[in-house]
Amino acid sequence: MSIHTLLVLYGSQTGTAQDTAERIGRQAQRRRMRVRVEALDTYNVANLISESLVVFVCATTGQGDPPDNMKKFWRFLFRKSLPADSLCRLDCAVLGLGDSSYPKFNFVAKKLYKRLLQLGANMLLPVGLADDQHDLGSDGVIDPWLLSFWQKTLSAYPPPAGLAPIREEEKLPPRYVFHFLDEVPDKQIEHLQTPDNKAPPTSLQPFPARVVFNQRVTHPSHFQDVRHIEFDITGSNIQYNPGDVVMMRPCNAAEDVEQFCQLLKLDPKCYFTLTPTDSSTVAVPARLPQPCSVRFLVEQFLDISAVPRRSFFELLATFATNELEREKLLEFSSAQGQDALHSYCNRPRRTALEVLTDFPHTTSELSIDYLLDLFPEIQPRSFSIASSLLQHPDRIQILLAVVKYKTLLFKPRKGLCSSWLASLDPLKGDIYVPLWVKKGSLSFPRDPDTPVIMVGPGTGVAPFRSAIQERAAQGKMANVLFFGCRSESKDFYCRSEWEEKVQAGHMTLVTAFSRDQEDKIYVQHRVKEQSKLLWDLISKKKAFFYIAGNAKQMPTSVCDALKEVFQKEGGMSENQAQEMLDAMEKTGRFQSETWS
Repeated sequence: MSIHTLLVLYGSQTGTAQDTAERIGRQAQRRRMRVRVEALDTYNVANLISESLVVFVCATTGQGDPPDNMKKFWRFLFRKSLPADSLCRLDCAVLGLGDSSYPKFNFVAKKLYKRLLQLGANMLLPVGLADDQHDLGSDGVIDPWLLSFWQKTLSAYPPPAGLAPIREEEKLPPRYVFHFLDEVPDKQIEHLQTPDNKAPPTSLQPFPARVVFNQRVTHPSHFQDVRHIEFDITGSNIQYNPGDVVMMRPCNAAEDVEQFCQLLKLDPKCYFTLTPTDSSTVAVPARLPQPCSVRFLVEQFLDISAVPRRSFFELLATFATNELEREKLLEFSSAQGQDALHSYCNRPRRTALEVLTDFPHTTSELSIDYLLDLFPEIQPRSFSIASSLLQHPDRIQILLAVVKYKTLLFKPRKGLCSSWLASLDPLKGDIYVPLWVKKGSLSFPRDPDTPVIMVGPGTGVAPFRSAIQERAAQGKMANVLFFGCRSESKDFYCRSEWEEKVQAGHMTLVTAFSRDQEDKIYVQHRVKEQSKLLWDLISKKKAFFYIAGNAKQMPTSVCDALKEVFQKEGGMSENQAQEMLDAMEKTGRFQSETWS
């Protein structure tokens, strides 16, 4: 009797869908199934017609878009030329990860489910729609969905007779085995090579851009450190447009790397090679050189300073021999213990490294071979580009808010990427940051006469600085910017640049300084005040309207203000105003890019 193979394919932007896919993979192994777990874009989608059992785990990003690592797959699957019954031999299931506070909740999973049905696939169970807003987090949906999935799957694909499932407390084999080398290899290939081909840089072949400028732009007395950072991209073949984003992968802080190596008794100067334990495992991670140093692995690959996920505790528990630690780890791994885990880990934003120090007995039992199972890979971060190549050739500039805040824990919490970037001092010698560029979700009109209205409070102004520089250089003068911040004297970014451009007739600037007077004034108040100007630009001159910034209340408040403008100046009912906004969104005349 053959052992059935389950294929788990994921589309993941921040690593959560990947983590869930790997969890399903481990559950399959415990149920004695053969399993392969792969990112959708590394899988050869032409083979889908010959698979028998597949689970798709996919996140939804931005405005209902598929994650970067499933875009190729997405284009292929929606080809008109695919025959209607091409997947009729496939049993499958779709699990979506999303957040119901966004309008296009789990859009990708829903659309994928429909498309697979159209292509004749047999769905084992309804699409799972996990929601970050659920009281128990996304597990509130994932856990019951998986129970139901395994019931259906194991009745259709029973495990080989006589083989009992592997118990939860037993260790599964690690994905890779470490082989330490006795001496340092001759040629060190870890430092970045400049890609010699003419192709633009990618995530696997980033361009080492030199940091040429890194300066604080908020007043020294202001609580928030915001940086203007500039990179030299000469010779990189990078082209970008306003609205595009630059991607980079941060490094772990030197003190964290040192502490981690001490805890696990690792020598950062040692080199190793990896071999997969199972022939069906995808090859060694492409970003790890072979041979690789422990320092490179811990500094640039393992995400040791992230808040660990439940899967981390599940694996850690299998190493615990100390009774107290083991009980706690099992509680954190269980469905009932998710509240306790949330209070211990998520609420105070405790890092994986701090968890290891809290469980010293278990940490001392850890086997090095499991490091890649325990820690996810550091994910790239994206920043809106805040400059235009027309005004700053061979440069990329960003506006970076350094993340730092207090929780119950003694040490302040720090954002990994923002702290790392803020610490790079170009005056202390040459520093290179590996980066690449991808298309953003905002696009600006081609027609020189089309006005552009931009609402970008705080660092949300970054993509609009790029757009205004570009449009001014092309002679497009109809630019209106609403900028908001706390105080005119403390966090008014790019002030002198705006003043020069207003002087030159390149733009109109409307500001809102929320804390400079008794009553708080925000950008949405200014939008209402400027109703005549906005109505004229939108109704007569077909202006485009943009919002960028923090996703808390601001985007909704600005939309409400805009609908009030339509009602007041256009004599519309509430419903008509909403319809007008929807119509603008459909045609791309209303666009927003928000982040939480």
